[in-house]
Amino acid sequence: QVQLVESGGGLVQPGGSLRLSCAASGFSLDSYTIGWFRQAPGKEREGVLCISSSDGVKYYLDSVKGRFTISRDNAKNTVYLQMNSLKPEDTALYYCGTDPYYSCDTTSPPPGHWGQGTQVTVSS
Repeated sequence: QVQLVESGGGLVQPGGSLRLSCAASGFSLDSYTIGWFRQAPGKEREGVLCISSSDGVKYYLDSVKGRFTISRDNAKNTVYLQMNSLKPEDTALYYCGTDPYYSCDTTSPPPGHWGQGTQVTVSS
């Protein structure tokens, strides 16, 4: 059974850092493109960035460039989202997603498999 589990969210002050994890089970994610998405209250879900199966990285949001990075640890079957210099506008529920047809290309449909999300709140 394909499963993605996000963790690492929490409450952090502006300027702080968090590292989110997306742990996969039921499949080996080293062959898959993994995307991080977020949804703030009252807003649509938006792509943040993704990492391809060949470790290419695509930023969907210019606002996170220079602050967020994505990486994978294949031995742990986990993808990470390192978030630095967090801002209140980064507050959202963060999800990871994948499926065999998902790619980092902006024209790709969103992934079909999602985790339950992890809440990130940036506030003083």
